[in-house]
Amino acid sequence: MALSILHTPGQAKAPSRASSRLPRRARLALLTCVTGLLIGPAATMIGGCGQGNAPVGACPETSAEAPGASAIASADPASAPACSCPSPAASESAPPAAAEPQARPPCAEGMVLVQGNYCPNVEQRCLEHGKEGKSTVDSETICMKFEKPSVCLSAARVPMRFCMDRYEYPNTEGELPRVLTTWLEASQLCKQQGKRLCSESEFNFACEGEDMLPYSYGFDRDASKCNQDKEYRLPPEEPLRPIADCMRDKRCTATLAKLDQREPIGSHPNCVSPFGVFDLNGNANEFVMLRYKQPPHRSALKGGWWGPVRARCRPIVTHHDEKYLGYEVGFGCCSKPLDVEDAKDGKGARRGKKKGRGRGAR
Repeated sequence: MALSILHTPGQAKAPSRASSRLPRRARLALLTCVTGLLIGPAATMIGGCGQGNAPVGACPETSAEAPGASAIASADPASAPACSCPSPAASESAPPAAAEPQARPPCAEGMVLVQGNYCPNVEQRCLEHGKEGKSTVDSETICMKFEKPSVCLSAARVPMRFCMDRYEYPNTEGELPRVLTTWLEASQLCKQQGKRLCSESEFNFACEGEDMLPYSYGFDRDASKCNQDKEYRLPPEEPLRPIADCMRDKRCTATLAKLDQREPIGSHPNCVSPFGVFDLNGNANEFVMLRYKQPPHRSALKGGWWGPVRARCRPIVTHHDEKYLGYEVGFGCCSKPLDVEDAKDGKGARRGKKKGRGRGAR
């Protein structure tokens, strides 16, 4: 073999011109490989070259092949051990993959998505009547058991998609639902949170679901599931004051305490609708908005309260105006889904840009 260009250990010959141009680490790797050719298997013991990966220190800093190295390797392919130094690209650690952004939830925190096909006109046949309910509105026989299933009388169902508070206002577990609040004030409190009062149809659908349940929890009345069917207490002739003022007045506070049979929000986990909204029947009536009415007649009550009243999904009370103040009346809030709001904002931005270009052109 023509190996006269190689330097064996112990020789003090000056490095060739070609090798002097190599980086120091490349020269060391080349020398290690040459040593392996001369002394055979012993080279593999010191880790310079062999059938495994070479030490990092024996690998060139660059992936460019050292001048003359290919000639050395091809001189005796059978005897030359393979140097398996990793390429710089392989030795460099790959950057961590960027985490995929999580999809934005459709509703704000504390709200649930109500989505499906709503039947405006429903037939619900009562199979078993119970005791007569007594309320300040009217008296109606309470139905203990309804026929399954309910029947949709509408020619077509209406697609609905909106968000609703999981609980009655203030939508906080452990607190009592807010009462002694007018429809106007309730509407303003929802608006402060970027929400609004729910409509009659939204309340219906959130309560009954696509199966058109008479009660939020099913077809059979069950007072153990919701805060309902408690004794009726006759309110005083003197009207109570708004909740903030009432809490500062000892006489009003004492009167409310005699009437009040609310229970903390979230204390009835089985009083839940198919969509996951709680206490839509019982605990406190809830204000809704009648979109087809004009002020001051946009107010209505839904859901029933703790007394022996209907406390179902469909019944509605409409004869109170927007300033009505009830010790048994609360409310919840609704809103459009967040993705609908995002789409609306984007559309507005596009329109703004278009108008801007038009004004600039003029």
